[in-house]
Amino acid sequence: MFRAECIVTLKRAINDPEGSTIRSALHALGFGQVDDVRAGKFLELTLDVDDRAQAQAMAEAMAAELLANSVIEDYRITLTQIEAPAGAGAT
Repeated sequence: MFRAECIVTLKRAINDPEGSTIRSALHALGFGQVDDVRAGKFLELTLDVDDRAQAQAMAEAMAAELLANSVIEDYRITLTQIEAPAGAGAT
């Protein structure tokens, strides 16, 4: 089994109003050293496959087809092999 962590963010060329709002709020709280903020989303998927290459391909396909809008967003995926929970796969 693998855990796929997918981080989706707007491409650098795309205006990030949420990031700008967060930056302004941080400045208002006294954190004026913050120069830039880019907001995004974090998705964690558990994949019931044993092969790392297959897990990577699945995660890439899911991100490209559904999790990220390739026109305006970038994504990056990190895979971690995990132990199957006790009783998983038993019928």
